[in-house]
Amino acid sequence: MLVFLTETTLGRVIATFLISMVPVIELRGGLPYGIALDLPYPLALTAAVVGNMVPVPFIIVYIRRVFAWLRKHFAKLDGLITTLEQKAHVKGRVVQKYSAIGLCLLVAIPLPGTGAWTGALVAAMLDMRLKKAVPTILLGVLIAAGIMTAVTFGVIRAF
Repeated sequence: MLVFLTETTLGRVIATFLISMVPVIELRGGLPYGIALDLPYPLALTAAVVGNMVPVPFIIVYIRRVFAWLRKHFAKLDGLITTLEQKAHVKGRVVQKYSAIGLCLLVAIPLPGTGAWTGALVAAMLDMRLKKAVPTILLGVLIAAGIMTAVTFGVIRAF
């Protein structure tokens, strides 16, 4: 079964897509992974961007309800949830100050603590509408894809 994910084009696309959905790893890991598996660049890029974007609207719409449910049923997670909310509010100050540009930059910079998941969490905490947040986050993801492409191909050429 796992051989399918590395030995067929469809499997490599699915693996790239799934890796790009994982928080923290996101497109920063998915795109280089797809390229390393010799996926044609357009396929690797598409799988990574789409995989990174799939969770975004769900996070924006449902994260507050998920946090409330987790607090109610798993009280021990309250500290973690509070920490996540506090970090989102701190990052949200920049987004509030610079609006869509701030959110786009937060998502675009491919460093830990940034990305589509963080951007969606910040958008949810700031009560941003999907119509504004999703395109802004998508633009940030595309910028991050450009940065990761340059870094990935730069590293490949170095070796």
